[in-house]
Amino acid sequence: MVKVVVVDDHEVVRKGIIAYLKTEPRIEVVGQASSGNASIPIIEKEKPDVVLMDLMMEDGNGIEATKKVVKSLPNCKVIILTSFYDDEQVFPALEAGAFSYILKTSSATEIVQAILKAAEGENVIEPKVAGKMLTNFRKAEKKPHEELTERELEVLLCIGNGMTNQEISEHLFIGIKTVKTHVSNILAKLGVKDRTQAAVYVHRNQLL
Repeated sequence: MVKVVVVDDHEVVRKGIIAYLKTEPRIEVVGQASSGNASIPIIEKEKPDVVLMDLMMEDGNGIEATKKVVKSLPNCKVIILTSFYDDEQVFPALEAGAFSYILKTSSATEIVQAILKAAEGENVIEPKVAGKMLTNFRKAEKKPHEELTERELEVLLCIGNGMTNQEISEHLFIGIKTVKTHVSNILAKLGVKDRTQAAVYVHRNQLL
């Protein structure tokens, strides 16, 4: 039997979810709350296996409540059940320790399956949310020098070869002021302080 606490500030939604969950013999609803703050004492008392947590609530949002639940009951799985899947909600919720993230557009059967899977240690991430996570991961994997323009990369490689601004100017047939502008942009994009660090970056990333 999977013990569940349902947290949602919309009474009709909360009671509707609970009514359906009570028809599922493998699930026992042991508590409910209308806000994040109100849910904590109930969750700590009942020690549920799974918490269905809404995000946008008055008197304590789902993100802050999730942090408290995860800290107090590490084995409890928090499933975010919300209408929102924008970056401002998704990533903070997952960073707070949410185990699964599903939308309120999910069917009752899908919600039940998410609960049962969570109890078995298998998380469920809404496809729209998974797509955002993948995009974010790819951005995180992108190297700083990949943000450089073709000309900036040429200048960076010259820096890696130990060339001065004058030498770069003559080598690439561009004005000295243009070189200085490129160098300034390169340092900013790479997040380094000076030419020496830029040169180290070149060799560390084997760009030559």
